[in-house]
Amino acid sequence: MSRIRPFRAVRPARETAPAVSSVPYDVVNTEEARQLAADNPLSFLHVTRSEIDLPAGTDPYSTQVYEKARANFAALRSQAPLEEDEPSLYFYRLRMGGHEQTGIAACFSVDEYEQDLIKKHERTRPDKEDDRTRHIIELRAQTGVVFLTYKATEAVDRLCRAVTSESPLYDFRADDGVQHTLWRVKAREATPLVDAFAQIPALYIADGHHRAASAARARAELRQKGNAGDADTFIAVAFPDDQMNILPYNRTVKDLAGHTPAQFLEKLRAVVPVREGSATPSRKGDVSMYLDGRWYALDLTAAKPEDGSRAAALDVALLQQHVLGPLLQIGDVRTDKRIDFVGGARGTAALEKAVRDGHAAVAFSMHPVTIDDLMSISDEGGIMPPKSTWFEPKLRDGLLVHVI
Repeated sequence: MSRIRPFRAVRPARETAPAVSSVPYDVVNTEEARQLAADNPLSFLHVTRSEIDLPAGTDPYSTQVYEKARANFAALRSQAPLEEDEPSLYFYRLRMGGHEQTGIAACFSVDEYEQDLIKKHERTRPDKEDDRTRHIIELRAQTGVVFLTYKATEAVDRLCRAVTSESPLYDFRADDGVQHTLWRVKAREATPLVDAFAQIPALYIADGHHRAASAARARAELRQKGNAGDADTFIAVAFPDDQMNILPYNRTVKDLAGHTPAQFLEKLRAVVPVREGSATPSRKGDVSMYLDGRWYALDLTAAKPEDGSRAAALDVALLQQHVLGPLLQIGDVRTDKRIDFVGGARGTAALEKAVRDGHAAVAFSMHPVTIDDLMSISDEGGIMPPKSTWFEPKLRDGLLVHVI
């Protein structure tokens, strides 16, 4: 079963919600966050990326950054203001162009996360866990929302349709063009939704592995101090699988490991079939490559996976095994500074620009992973290669905060 719990969200007043809401902390670097929040004192980036309010060059993991985050959160609570709601669940709709998805915002069980009833598909990095764990403990609040998915059920869909036919709590278009709409279900009215959700056998983390892991670590540390408060749950939004929108997570590599473009192309043709191609692969098994001003198609359909797992057969895994590793000397993609990743929302023009501007020597445009891939690999207990999926549209930080 999957338990959801109403919670007392700390959230902005209706009129200030658009100004308070911000992109997730981990999709922008410090400079990008500073630019986005420069003319907006209410931006939640002052809380999630508080180094933007300290001198340039400040270590983002220094004690003063977390102290500044705590001070900024306190100030925002009074200035926005951020109000503490009565215990509630929420429906959160994202609309981007013609795509629409509606999920349930609630608190989810840390115990279920640790027991793998909330399933994972990605390894986490200790340094990123350290950062968000300390952020949660310093603020006594979970400010980052985990992005979950589940196999759609008619019972939950029916309740969703009923609630979202009413007037929303928030409804605004963010500066990236995404429409964000939230409805509230007060705890005293939430029993049918809680019961319907309890019939769902499993939840899957789509995006936010570090946020979930940090919530679990924060609970453990607070328990050791005898002050766990309301840390047994973490905030997340769960979307039905048939509404999920997965975009590719593309790659650029800074150099050709000592090869000229012609030499690299020759070595590549000895490994996989290469033909003239377009910027976007049309099927699973094809990878588009931008090299020396031209697009090529790499055919990985006959490439042998490292093992028999579904994760090893993903295009990103085959590209790493047969091209990035042996030909371009890219080792651990999580730590190798020669490789960068570009979310599919930025389009293939961003890949061409990176190569033309000299920031990369070659770029790879991927076919997106499917939600069935993600769920099946998670069910097997497998781990997907790093940077396999890019989910779009994104939830906004600052609209719902879980104070612990």
